[in-house]
Amino acid sequence: MSPLLQAHINKFAPVNDDEMAEIFGYFKHQTLKKKENLLNEGQVCKATYFVTKGILRKYFINEKGVEQTTEFAIENWWMTDTFSFISQTPAEFYIQAVENTEVLTLHRDAHDKLLDAHPAMEKYFRCVYQRAYAATQKRLKFRHEHSSEELYHFFRKSQPEFLQRVPQYLIASYLGFTPEYLSEIRKKSIS
Repeated sequence: MSPLLQAHINKFAPVNDDEMAEIFGYFKHQTLKKKENLLNEGQVCKATYFVTKGILRKYFINEKGVEQTTEFAIENWWMTDTFSFISQTPAEFYIQAVENTEVLTLHRDAHDKLLDAHPAMEKYFRCVYQRAYAATQKRLKFRHEHSSEELYHFFRKSQPEFLQRVPQYLIASYLGFTPEYLSEIRKKSIS
């Protein structure tokens, strides 16, 4: 059993130890090497992933052939291509390990069986998705209300662990900058 996932579940939908042991039976442990993909564009997303160690990123390749990072997941966070996972249609995103990473994988069929067998997990996933949706709304609003420079400084203050662990070119991709523009912003803040 993963103490991280157990604590995360109990935060939203407390369950006893016996039920928790049954819940963990639905998950598979998976280890990824740095830059290894869990999902490629065009594949059907057949699982959702809980990060126990490391970092995942979700990205797409735009019409100019540039990778655009849309999301990161560090320890204690979930990641999937939600639309592909729910609808079982081809993914529009890639999911990749930023560093050597360990995840608990919940495959689609196991997910459905888990929710049928353990109603507390319905509440848990509802809470997780609500929080993720709210965070996305806030992020979009912030992007529209603030300059690129303000966006970087907010990110630097609110997510310092990313700046220490994620390469600068990926941070630039996430913020919608070129790596060169991010370097300019960083130089200004040092001066």
